[in-house]
Amino acid sequence: MYTEIVMDHFRNPRNVGSIDNPDGVGQVGNPKCGDIMKIYLKINDEVIEDVKFETFGCGSAIASSSMATELIKGKNINDAVELTNKAVIEALGGLPPVKVHCSVLAEQAVKAALYDYSQKTGKTIKGLENYKPEDSEDIHCH
Repeated sequence: MYTEIVMDHFRNPRNVGSIDNPDGVGQVGNPKCGDIMKIYLKINDEVIEDVKFETFGCGSAIASSSMATELIKGKNINDAVELTNKAVIEALGGLPPVKVHCSVLAEQAVKAALYDYSQKTGKTIKGLENYKPEDSEDIHCH
């Protein structure tokens, strides 16, 4: 059912925790159903130097968060904003169809954190022009 990569990121998630004085924070999910993902960014010269996450959710949500942080760490903010849930799923070696929303949660948490950074700094990030944080409120995984 789950790939070995998913199981590895679930059992040994990378980049867990928070960052003191983060440059960007993104939280998505729905507390009513229990899936919440929070991503913290430390950005220097438009490069994501450090990224951490806190996720309350199922194994797929934790694995998706872990993989998403691995995929954006060290990237320029303009490249990181292009992260898609499909890229997260591919990097994990696949997810069951019913768990695809978990990867969407990871993608949206990254976008929310980058949006927060752009709001704090006034920097424009190509790809976030039409981003609305409220669009991520109803995303959840089962």
